Amino acid sequence: MSNIDTSRDRVTRMQIFTLTFLRVVIGWHFLYEGLAKLYSPGGWTAELFLANAVGPFSAVYKSIATNHTILMVVDQVNIWALIIIGLGLFAGIFAKKFAILGMGLLFLYYFAYPPFSGYSVSAPVEGSYWIVNKNLIELAAMLVLYWFPSSDITGLDKYLVKEK
Repeated sequence: MSNIDTSRDRVTRMQIFTLTFLRVVIGWHFLYEGLAKLYSPGGWTAELFLANAVGPFSAVYKSIATNHTILMVVDQVNIWALIIIGLGLFAGIFAKKFAILGMGLLFLYYFAYPPFSGYSVSAPVEGSYWIVNKNLIELAAMLVLYWFPSSDITGLDKYLVKEK
């Protein structure tokens, strides 16, 4: 028998709403970014993003940008990862798995242009950052979604989760 007061473990409707709202808007953001790249007039490529990377893994990013075959694969993987992660989070299906994949993608974006001292970017950037930028914030929000999933209550995962 546990001495834990389980009444404190219950989640309120507002908490579920808030977590669901967070999951849906992040899902929408990923989905929209993927679709915008997929339907970009003239085609979209990550070539400039990778070629100008300044982070600790910039050599890897730059080597991808210079290899046309690998770049084409990376472009397609990026587009479809954004779309699939976005759909999964938006609909609440396999949300924990897609949260992990989304965090991985955001980690790659973050370290291409990390907001650290010593990594200057010559291109114009949105805002002024030091350590924390929008990629890290969205990554942190996805971490919350991983640990406090709403999809088993308000998503398609509720039909896949077996009762314990």
